[in-house]
Amino acid sequence: MEPRFEITVIGTGMAGLSAALFAARQGLATAVVGSSAEIIFASGFLDLLGVHPIEQKRIRNNPWKGLAALIRDNPKHPYAKMSPKDIAESLETIIAFLQQAGLSYCRRPNRNAMVVTPVGTLKPTYAVPQSMWNGVLAWEEKTPCLIVGLEGLKGFSARMITENLRSTWPGLRPVQVSFPESDTGAELYAERIARRLDSSPIRKAFAATVRRRLGAARAVGMPAVLGLYRSAEVFADLEAHIGVPIFEIPTMPPSIPGLRIKDAFLRELPKLGVRVFAEKKVLAAQHLPERGFVLDIGAEAAETVVHSRSVILASGRFLGRGLRAERTRVIETVFDLPVYQASDRASWHREKLLDPKGHPIHRAGVEIDDGFRPLTDGRRPAYDRLFAAGSILAHQDWIREKCGSGLAVASARAAVNACLGLETGGEKSPPQ
Repeated sequence: MEPRFEITVIGTGMAGLSAALFAARQGLATAVVGSSAEIIFASGFLDLLGVHPIEQKRIRNNPWKGLAALIRDNPKHPYAKMSPKDIAESLETIIAFLQQAGLSYCRRPNRNAMVVTPVGTLKPTYAVPQSMWNGVLAWEEKTPCLIVGLEGLKGFSARMITENLRSTWPGLRPVQVSFPESDTGAELYAERIARRLDSSPIRKAFAATVRRRLGAARAVGMPAVLGLYRSAEVFADLEAHIGVPIFEIPTMPPSIPGLRIKDAFLRELPKLGVRVFAEKKVLAAQHLPERGFVLDIGAEAAETVVHSRSVILASGRFLGRGLRAERTRVIETVFDLPVYQASDRASWHREKLLDPKGHPIHRAGVEIDDGFRPLTDGRRPAYDRLFAAGSILAHQDWIREKCGSGLAVASARAAVNACLGLETGGEKSPPQ
């Protein structure tokens, strides 16, 4: 018998996984389908809003005040369709969920933290993995730090990080060390290092190597590879052996913090009754009036046919393959929905690569009504029970605005609540 669900979520990025959680906690029969395409790029930070206006590169210390300014200046932004209270509650729910799943976060409710990026810049974010919080404190106090690079690990340079931060954080010192039991000159991969650090003898040997290079440093920054499935245990053990506070710094993709988040969701969602179609995609979608949607799901060919009363489209933009750029236009890949975009390809990008206004292509996406339903060219809902959430939404530039996770989580909750409103004929209590 073909499976039937009340909600099927398309996409396993932050928006899709959050939507599945919110729906399941309301007792809805829920499925989620997608691949790892986007979340392996996630830094682990939970951004709310860090920069506005982006053309002025104005960093917002208080994300809530920044949010009010953004909504005033850009009333088409998806954030403008939600109240600050709803946005805050959605983030609280996800942070509590991750905490219960073993991924603790630190934050100051009305103040962004400044965190170190893989290229040695600083960015504002709302909530920081506990494994990175000591770096926030070290930056604020200008603590003398040792920044550790690993021989063979590409995309992370301790020297580049220290050079780029030296003028504002003079107490940094880079060092390059060999990872225990690795071949000299061999390339190291982040996921393999994280898995090997699950071994206590490997951790002890690695900690001894770092400790010998400690010198006058009172904290140590390392690439974010300190464990995958047992990261809290790995972090605590390494810190105890090294003897000073340690902190992770995100690496270039694939991102171990992103994989930790995905693992937490994929471990916990089935316990709530969610059917997970991992590493699959929707190959075809059909809408049947009064009955909902029929979705063909598989890797290359249809393996399962799913019937779903409602669908939440959280397939992302280009990385998630929710949008695809063709020669003359950008298309939405599942339902062929209209996509808000520049009038011609020549207008997708500005002349300068680093134009402070950003590029129009980064605001392309699906336009929605106040109920988070994608619109047709005639400004009517494409389908009554099709909703959209996350980066596929138009009129936002989440990369430059530093609002990716906040937008993903808040819009996922809004889409689920809009769907519930149709079911109940009114407002539904928020998911907890």
